[in-house]
Amino acid sequence: MDGLPFSQACENNKQPILDRIRPLLIDRDKVLEVGSGTAQHAVFFAEAMPWLSWQPTDLAPALHLVFMRCDAYGGDNLEPPVALDVAGGDWPVTVPSALYTANTLHIMAWEAVEALFAGLARYAQPDFLLLVYGPFNYGGQYTAESNRQFDYWLKERDPMSGIRDFEAVDALARTAGLACDADLAMPANNRLITWRSV
Repeated sequence: MDGLPFSQACENNKQPILDRIRPLLIDRDKVLEVGSGTAQHAVFFAEAMPWLSWQPTDLAPALHLVFMRCDAYGGDNLEPPVALDVAGGDWPVTVPSALYTANTLHIMAWEAVEALFAGLARYAQPDFLLLVYGPFNYGGQYTAESNRQFDYWLKERDPMSGIRDFEAVDALARTAGLACDADLAMPANNRLITWRSV
């Protein structure tokens, strides 16, 4: 698998995330992933959860990176990657009963975060499960000094990005008909937060 797109952070966090999400997805048959990046999560999770059909997506300019790793996967439960811009109008994919996204909300502009939840309000089916992994602030406060430094780095690179406040994201989720189900501490000062349809 030499030469494939690679993220050390994805490599570090894929097993802890799998340990948390596998019990939550045991009764699901398909997952839509928003922002697959290097596709390390997509391939690892598809292999570890063979009862699931995993649908990778990313923005069109980055989709070739997703294809590179997905094409090297030998299983039959990884769908062909699809270009998806959550803020780009109609979504070109069907939203199944679960959506997973990791390390995306702090990368995309806040308007795109709003568009993500607006899309879920439009497209999500009953008994829907949303799983979001990444850093969050609470009450406008950083949970760790490393997150403060990371947030400064993000905003220097792109002023539209930045670690999101849980309360603001949860308000969007509630508007979309979702209720927070769990907020779990993860390694490196990240969280795994799940919302379910109500």
